[in-house]
Amino acid sequence: METVLVIGGTGNIGTSAVKASLNSGRKVLAVVRNQKSADKLIQNIGSAEGITFTEADVCSDTGVHGVVDQVRAGKLPAFQHVYSCVGGGYETTSLQDITTSYLRSEMNSSFESNLFAYQATISYLLEQKTNDCTWTLCTGGMGHIAIRPMPAMTQGALFSFATAACVENAKTNVRFNEVCLWFRVEVDAQAEENGAVKATSFAKVYEGILADRSIRGSRVTVNYVHAMINLNHKSKIMSFADIGKL
Repeated sequence: METVLVIGGTGNIGTSAVKASLNSGRKVLAVVRNQKSADKLIQNIGSAEGITFTEADVCSDTGVHGVVDQVRAGKLPAFQHVYSCVGGGYETTSLQDITTSYLRSEMNSSFESNLFAYQATISYLLEQKTNDCTWTLCTGGMGHIAIRPMPAMTQGALFSFATAACVENAKTNVRFNEVCLWFRVEVDAQAEENGAVKATSFAKVYEGILADRSIRGSRVTVNYVHAMINLNHKSKIMSFADIGKL
């Protein structure tokens, strides 16, 4: 049975990724901050069945590397898929009020953490040459509308990272894809209270990506509820000839 390594698994999107992995008949290796975070995920999912927990600081450039080292040593289960959705704050701070410390903190938690996860895991996946491996990154539409400047800038960096990863893996065994989400998703109990989309409903998107091998090197745009079922995906890989079509 395959396993999905979920990085950022205790948040709203992470809960969705864990649920999707389990729904698709896979097990989960969830990277959490501490036992309290693990308990939170169990509460959100409703059970710990099929989930292995490991603790790491995902904002450190060595955090996920340590997890992969344990996998290689046989101390943690092998994985064939990665879902990364580490995020930061959602403040409305104006550009002129963004301090250097705030900028660096948010870039670390929202951008660097996801890049570190990729750097730590991609070689392990590439070694599995015969497997249909996937690496999925969740980004947000805020990077386009930018009404919250700091979150918008971190998403902009993630957009470029996703494009570069799609290009690098175009001819490998790893299907890299970006999921660009345009609306609020929350764990089911909170979603009902706040009128947001349930994490269990958003899980359909990742289930679809795992199931459809034709989705690779693409952005999957989820900008309305029906797009969670009928996936809208478009290649992120361009050539110089495509520039004139922009």
